[in-house]
Amino acid sequence: MLSSLKKRYYIPVILSVFLFIGVSFKDDFFEISKQIEIFTTLYKTINQNYVDETNPAELMDKAIKSMLADLDPYTNYFNEQDVIRFKINNTGEYTGIGALITRKDDRIIIKEPYKGFPADKAGLKAGDEITQIGDVLLADFKDDASQLMKGAKNTKIDIKYFRQGKPMTTQLVLDEVEVKAVPFYGKIDDKTGYIVLSQFNAKAFSDTKEALEKLKADGATQIVLDLRGNPGGLLNEAVNICGLFVPKGETIVTTKSKNNKYNNTNKTTREPVDTEIPLTIIVDGKSASASEIVSGALQDLDRAVIIGSRSYGKGLVQRPFDMVYNTQVKVTIAKYYTPSGRCIQALDYAHKDAGGKAIRTDAKNYNAFKTKKGRTVYDGGGILPDVVLENTKTSAIAEALQKNDGIFNYATYYYYKNPNLGDKIPTITDADIADFKAYLKREKISLDTETEIALKNTLEKAKKENVDGAITVEYQQLLSALEKSEETLIDKNKTEIKNLLLDEIIKRYQYKEGLYQYYIKNNFEIKKAVEVLNDKPGYNKILKI
Repeated sequence: MLSSLKKRYYIPVILSVFLFIGVSFKDDFFEISKQIEIFTTLYKTINQNYVDETNPAELMDKAIKSMLADLDPYTNYFNEQDVIRFKINNTGEYTGIGALITRKDDRIIIKEPYKGFPADKAGLKAGDEITQIGDVLLADFKDDASQLMKGAKNTKIDIKYFRQGKPMTTQLVLDEVEVKAVPFYGKIDDKTGYIVLSQFNAKAFSDTKEALEKLKADGATQIVLDLRGNPGGLLNEAVNICGLFVPKGETIVTTKSKNNKYNNTNKTTREPVDTEIPLTIIVDGKSASASEIVSGALQDLDRAVIIGSRSYGKGLVQRPFDMVYNTQVKVTIAKYYTPSGRCIQALDYAHKDAGGKAIRTDAKNYNAFKTKKGRTVYDGGGILPDVVLENTKTSAIAEALQKNDGIFNYATYYYYKNPNLGDKIPTITDADIADFKAYLKREKISLDTETEIALKNTLEKAKKENVDGAITVEYQQLLSALEKSEETLIDKNKTEIKNLLLDEIIKRYQYKEGLYQYYIKNNFEIKKAVEVLNDKPGYNKILKI
């Protein structure tokens, strides 16, 4: 039972939160007041009368997030802890351990330590499994454990972890960590500069500008900008980055909303660095949002040749709103449109199928638009490159292997099996693929493809209905056939999987920097981008120069 003090504390918070959201997006104030009254009465009744002790903050957190989940994946509520992480993503600065981590059951898995930062200095490596932070056993700690590894600079934190099943200890010394928007840039050859832009945080423009200017000073006369895997970020940074290559005052993106105050035309406001230097931009299915603004705008303005596979298709604009008690809500406020007038949003969240999933825009319903020089481009499904590389699309089996850590775990196994490679680049052979498949089977790594999940769900339902005994044999036969089919798919897509394995393995020995050094000499998409740049007549023909 809640104390009267708790009741007085939580109900005003609820009212203020819902009044903020409601008044902002509806004019029917009676209906808003009615629904708030119903909700707060329900909330109070549950907290006062439920048989077990309730956690008011947790209940509210789930209620709000469940409500917003019905809108789109990008309209999100942030509690106080969420706000801290959100600010890190946007500023690119925080005090911590300097590693990409993930929580799995009762452990934190080190996915990628960043070179020279606290986790790396403490000797932690990808695949290490942290079980205790200070005096806190993660098996007993259900909240966000990453918060246990944050604090003031020079804070010392004792860590217990497992490496390949062996218990180990180390001490982390927290330090300032800068998440670089441009983690790498360099020369591919004497005249071609290469810039990796991995996210659009507050330093994206300045980092890209610095890289471009240094490459030009070093003799680069053409540029490859790599946006693969870039999920987006700050809109103004995307506009400013476009402004490096097009004149001041050029329209880059227009936002349109039912709320007139969010209808804006965003133009470049700075003097460009170079409006003539030949430019190719590489995108893939994980290039989203701000990445699509940059690639879409420069495509519409006939300023760059886009290469790769179709981008993600996120044409929705979000804005964070500060709320009471250090909380925030990030709301989808508008859709964005490239200079030609196309919206590249791929999923229609206003219309959902029987399973509750947003409907993807059908290709036959795409609308045609014209670039500045009259080339035809289309809306509705992400940015379609000028030079489409079909073999760069991620296969379903590769997605499953990445999602379920099949590739990550095998790379860890490979690293400790071959500890002395150093700076050598290994060759992933057919024998390695055979070993990889044996490893997946030996470690019982489930791929959880859609078919496999459906089959497992069928068995679970059969168990509930007490009919599993009648279908056990058939189920095992189907599961065995499915596993063989997955092995066949691995063989069918082994070139792609070899590349993914090699990428992960190189990072184990040489960090991300080593992977980019390998890319500029060996990556297929980068080679194609350089080939397009070197073919001046072909480049000019694509852009109608």
